[in-house]
Amino acid sequence: MSTERSIQEVARLAGTTSRTLRHYDDVGLLPPSRTGSNGYRYYDADALVRLQRILLLRDLGLGLPQIARALESQPDEVRALRTHAAWLRAEQERIARQIATVERTVAAIEEGTEPMAEQMFEGFDHTQHREEVEQRWGTDAYARSDTWWRGLSDDERAGWQRRSADRVAAWRSAAERGVDPASPEAQELAREHVAWLASIPGTPRTPDGTGAPDAYVVGLAEIYVADPRFAATYGGQDGATFVRDALVAFVEGRSGERA
Repeated sequence: MSTERSIQEVARLAGTTSRTLRHYDDVGLLPPSRTGSNGYRYYDADALVRLQRILLLRDLGLGLPQIARALESQPDEVRALRTHAAWLRAEQERIARQIATVERTVAAIEEGTEPMAEQMFEGFDHTQHREEVEQRWGTDAYARSDTWWRGLSDDERAGWQRRSADRVAAWRSAAERGVDPASPEAQELAREHVAWLASIPGTPRTPDGTGAPDAYVVGLAEIYVADPRFAATYGGQDGATFVRDALVAFVEGRSGERA
């Protein structure tokens, strides 16, 4: 018989709260392995494995209904966890390459030498998500953006990366300062962000060709929250949520102006 742990102990170990665990039980996501005569919930090893999967999926930005569907669609826990571990290792390696790349650039700047262009973009390979882009927005969208990117010179690519980093830094700063997503500051960031999206060849266009469609902007904003790769860019889940809320507010305001 496996060891059972109380709800308080599980909450402490998992870095969550008893209230959250009770809610998971109420919605059928994580029933306890046993409920004592005193009404206390207890969790065995199988329940803890399920909780680990729930927390991993939550970190990907999935809502509880999506998590429930994911657990149901892949009941083989070992296989699911191995897949998630492989993804985490790939992300770890990619981030490690980016860290090394940035550190080399910083070292070169501090030494007064020119960074080696051939080494400045390791870990930034935009082609690694080709299949994902094509599935979401079509082969033409990827082909056009890929052609545009490959047509840039090393200096142009470096300049684009710097401007992108500045944009991300501005978003993260605003999020960390607790700026209201609907505030003028956040809405200016959103306006600049939407303009930046529209400047990239392959981005979907409105019928008049003047910018990115509202549905595209909102859809992408939701991906920022749901996909940990984007969320990490904006400082984590809270930062990505701030960006999404600001972009949604911008789109809603733009739609109101058209009405």
